[in-house]
Parts: sequence; C-alpha cells; structure tokens
Amino acid sequence: MKVAIVHDWLVNYGGAERVVEEMLKIYPDADIFTLVHDRKKMRGHFSSARITTSFVQKIPFATRLYTKFLSLMPKAFESFDLSHYDLVIASSSSCAKGVIVPPTTPFIAYIHTPMRYAWDLYFDYYKRSGALTRFFMKLQMPKIRQWDFISSQRIDSIVCNSSYIARRVKRFWKCDSKVIFPPVGTDRLFPNGKPAEDFYVVFSRFVAYKRIDIAIEACGALKKNLVVIGSGKEEKALKSLAEKYPDAKISFTGRITDDEVRDYLQRCHALIFCAEEDFGIIPVEAQACGRPVVAYKKGGATQTVIEGETGVFFEEQNSESCKEAILRFEELDAQKKFDGEKIASHAKKFGEERFREEFKAACDEAIQKVRGDAM
Repeated sequence: MKVAIVHDWLVNYGGAERVVEEMLKIYPDADIFTLVHDRKKMRGHFSSARITTSFVQKIPFATRLYTKFLSLMPKAFESFDLSHYDLVIASSSSCAKGVIVPPTTPFIAYIHTPMRYAWDLYFDYYKRSGALTRFFMKLQMPKIRQWDFISSQRIDSIVCNSSYIARRVKRFWKCDSKVIFPPVGTDRLFPNGKPAEDFYVVFSRFVAYKRIDIAIEACGALKKNLVVIGSGKEEKALKSLAEKYPDAKISFTGRITDDEVRDYLQRCHALIFCAEEDFGIIPVEAQACGRPVVAYKKGGATQTVIEGETGVFFEEQNSESCKEAILRFEELDAQKKFDGEKIASHAKKFGEERFREEFKAACDEAIQKVRGDAM
C-alpha cells in the first residue's frame, strides 16, 4: 500500500513531529510532504525519509520565515499531487490537512489543533502583533478562515489529540471526530526511586503563549527554587524577569539532552505547567518520571493530570493563582498524597505503542469506510 503523510513543516522537532515518527513506524515506506524542511534543525530526525517540500522551500530564508507565508500555504499544500497514493494521512495544526485527495483515496487527518491564530486565539495574536502584521491579519484572515473550513470538509476521518481539540473541531468545522492521545515516550521515562529534591521545573520552548513568566513570578514571590529548561526568542525577557527575584534560585539550563531532562524531571519536587495546550506532552513525561504536576486548568492538561492524585490545578492563568496551587500542592505532598509509582503508572496509558495500535485501527476504519462508499 502506497502511503503519503502530509505534515505542516519540518523545521523543529517537537510533539507534532513525534507523532509523524510514530506514523512512520506504522507505515515505514510512506512518503512525507511538507511546506518546508530544515535538515540541520531536525537534528537527524527523518534523515532516511523521502521528503517532498513545496515551492515555498525555494523562497530565500523560508525555513526561518515560513510563518510569514500563511497566505501562500493553501496553494502550497493544494499543489501536491497525491493522486497515486492508496492512503493519505495529514498531521496538521495549520494547513497540511488542506491537500486535495481523490474521492476514492482514504484521507485521515490527525488534528493537533485547528489554526489557533485564525479562530479562537485570533484576538490574542492580534493584540501581541505589530502594526504591519495586524494589517495583514485583517486583510487575510477572513479568506484563511473560509479556506480552512472548506478544506476540513474534504477529510474522510478526523482524529484529534484531546477532547479539548475535538470540541474546537466541532465548533469551527462542524465535524465529528474521535480522540487518540498523542504518543509519549513513557518507556524511556521512569521514577528514580529517590525522594524529591527542593526545586521545581519548567520545561518548554520560550514562546509567549507557554507563559513561563507565570512560573517565574510565582516561584520568585514564594522564594522557591526553579529550574527553567529550554530556549527560544523569549529567553532574554524571561532571564530579566528572573533577576527581579534575587531571593529565589531561578536557573536556566538552555537546551540539554533528553537524558539530562529526564534527570531533572526525576529529581524535581514537581513540574509547573502554565500553558493552555492542545494536549501537552511535557506533563505526561513528568508523571512518567513519578513526579506530580502543577498545571493550568485548561486545555489538554485536564485530561492527563488527576487533581489530588497526580498533581493540582490552578484556575486562572496568572502568578497569583499559580502561587496558591503551589502552596496547596506542598500541603498535599506533606500529607503523602502523591505516590510516584502510581503517578508513573497513570502516565503509561499515553505511551507510543498504544498510539500506534489506536491510530492504525483508525486508518483501517477509514479505509474500509471509503471502500464501502465506493461500492
């Protein structure tokens, strides 16, 4: 069976790219189609895959400026010729699900999220953008929303990474979907069997919507030790914020290896997770290491963290609410409410093998549906 996997872009390695890697384990001979591909930044991932990029790849500095080419993305993905494939799979948080597929070819899309900047987070992105970007957002977004809705109707079967995203798919596309949690590498993560040490951890790309500032402000005000793992364009601002709290030990590791991340997760008091994520792999990774999570109570974290058993939630996305949650967590932890082995066992249900089994079944179901409709 000839399979095509369409992914938004391959310029950084993250949760969405892990999903594509697991898809390739199901269909190892699949071809990949994507907007742009930066081999250097992918650090060896997909090095043996057959990858076809769009015409956007030829634009100077495209692998850095690709997000600026939103108006070109529908045309770019619709330009891929997928007429000779027996199965087409999209991995999409932007425009990848907009490819054109013959009506007799099964087309299944794994949706990480409908475009945030086109729909419910439009006004948030708009407020944080400069004057020129705002001008183009006003000009382009109505057409992008129209295309996004129309292209969603071409999909035979939609799979979402959480119930939170399934609700957004229903709201914006009027489509039903099923939920299959994304794969988390729980097999390489495990508790170290030792008592937690006196520090909290934040692990994330340094971008605004991750709200790392909330964890810094909360830990700074409470004089708690915090290790901030990651890098990104917000790094300078976050380090400046941390300097305002000299009585708290807030350290930045920069990019570190997977083994080093695991070591921090195994040893920390808890992970602090302040983002409103579609799913959120990092909280599951912390739990796989036997550590609880202090999480913002919105988005995918509500499906992976169990209040009072594997962590605690804070209601408002601000430092005051986060501070209250940290103090509540420490009270519960002092009462021995969190069992590392039970927390790790809970995380196993989000493992990679489970994803492959469930997604393969969803693909088989989509194939049978299209074949049945064609008869």
